Amino acid sequence: MSTPAVAAAAAELPGTRREVDAVLARFVDSQARKASLQGFPPEVAQTLRCFLFSGGKRLRPALCVIGWNAAADEPPTGAVLQAAASLEMFHAFALIHDDVMDSSDTRRGHPTTHRSLAAHHAGRRDAERLGTSAAILLGDLALAWSDELLHTAGLTPGQLAEAVEVVGEMRTELMYGQYLDLCAAGQPCDDVDAALKTARYKTARYTIERPLHLGIALAGGNPPLRVALSAYALPLGEAFQLRDDLLGRIR
Repeated sequence: MSTPAVAAAAAELPGTRREVDAVLARFVDSQARKASLQGFPPEVAQTLRCFLFSGGKRLRPALCVIGWNAAADEPPTGAVLQAAASLEMFHAFALIHDDVMDSSDTRRGHPTTHRSLAAHHAGRRDAERLGTSAAILLGDLALAWSDELLHTAGLTPGQLAEAVEVVGEMRTELMYGQYLDLCAAGQPCDDVDAALKTARYKTARYTIERPLHLGIALAGGNPPLRVALSAYALPLGEAFQLRDDLLGRIR
């Protein structure tokens, strides 16, 4: 990808965010209508919609589109944008569960999902427990919906097969990275390699590398390009996580 092409791709990122947001809004609103027809509680889809649109940089979908632009000679199709949006829905799942594990009260300046759902059921003696349990279910739903977004995007069979492989790797790596992080919590050590391994799987691959790989895969990109972007993505992802850890200590 040439330097002018990179600059052009960067200039399009605000547009990419708007397009991804439009995909997510249409999808969640459609799911809410289906739920209403079946008599399901409306607060489920409403809470997830509020969470999705309470902030967030849409970094992973943007990097997916950048990966596409690195390998393709045409703008991303609607199918590619929906596949990119599925990464944001998966991210919602990860954050909701992370907040439960950390017993966090706020996320992006708003109550976390389990706190929001507990407040919705205020007055019940088990409101706190119900909020936590319901948030776990809501995260599970976001995971299922991320899969539905990917599989209903209208990708070609070849694109879908490539996408499923990359997304499967990303999901597995994130789960192991999160597990390593949980095991390390409250256990200070001077093992730099272990800390970097956790950062690599919890953040570097999940946040930077795999979204780029997904874009390349959807565009039919070649292995050398994938290797080249990994050389850029992994150090950037590690720096991203280390900076986040440092800011967390300062706060």
